[in-house]
Amino acid sequence: MTKFDAPKATLMSYIIKGILSRELPWALVLLGVFIAIVLEMSGIPSLAFAVGVYLPLSSSSPIFIGGMVRWLVDRYLRREKFRDKNLTPEELVAEGDKNSGVLLASGYIAGGALAGIIIAILQGMPTLAGFSRAVEDWSARSNPFYHGPNADLLAMIPFLLLTILLYLVGRDRLLAGRRVPT
Repeated sequence: MTKFDAPKATLMSYIIKGILSRELPWALVLLGVFIAIVLEMSGIPSLAFAVGVYLPLSSSSPIFIGGMVRWLVDRYLRREKFRDKNLTPEELVAEGDKNSGVLLASGYIAGGALAGIIIAILQGMPTLAGFSRAVEDWSARSNPFYHGPNADLLAMIPFLLLTILLYLVGRDRLLAGRRVPT
């Protein structure tokens, strides 16, 4: 049986078990509270920081790269598109949120979540276990990169293509003249 990572569920189960068994290390909880207060006072969103701390690197790296793409697109928009408009920082953020790249990134997130659910359902259905095993065997035979040290490198190709697509859509290079309805 395939086990799937569920960091949020695991974290919540540890907290609930600790509270119910009265063995929760309250000193660590209070330390976390004080760290969150310091982060908020420093202007760093504590929730985003906490998510980055407890998620595995495989989950937080794409989020970080997406944030970097957003930063690059926002910098471009401020420099090129909104230079003469004399907008306040709040208006700049609002204009950035209307960007087509935000819609595409939201689609990436929703698509990834749906794909994860579909894969989990297919893995959990005993009637489809043979089909899943057949697809895995075919992939291992047909693709020399399926296993081994180069498997992750091969996965980087579509990731980089999707990142470049996100950057170009965010800069309105691909959707020039077309506006997303607001």
